[in-house]
Amino acid sequence: MHFSSDLAAQSVAYKALLSTLYDSDFPIVKPAELTDLSKYQIVDTREKEEFEVSHLKGANWVGYDTFSIDNVSGLDKNQPVLVYCTVGARSQEIGKKLKEAGFNQVYNLYGGLIEWANEKKPIFHEGSQTNKVHTYSKSWGIWLTKGEKVY
Repeated sequence: MHFSSDLAAQSVAYKALLSTLYDSDFPIVKPAELTDLSKYQIVDTREKEEFEVSHLKGANWVGYDTFSIDNVSGLDKNQPVLVYCTVGARSQEIGKKLKEAGFNQVYNLYGGLIEWANEKKPIFHEGSQTNKVHTYSKSWGIWLTKGEKVY
């Protein structure tokens, strides 16, 4: 019982933290709402070493520090795009750049890869499912409750 209340408290704290990271006018989509990722062009906005640990199935790596609009030249501006990173801050920034470049439907994955993994949604490494999640840093890693933390 004590264990589950700790998780509930952590979940509330994580949601409070996320509310400080997101702009209210940028659309988010929660992991539970995503039943079919194939409806989206998936864009991973983390650094290459993070992507190589694990990512969403079918994700296109575009980077953050190294991001250029050329990195998304193969995507269709009229089809929905799902951007994500570790928690959603970097992906929101890249999402804004995509909107400025003419992408019509851009959504940020609420809670990022950490929330995705915590909700036991599948993540992949070289085509195979994995439980490893690059949490960006140890301080962000405290929010991962399901999966193996990698820094």
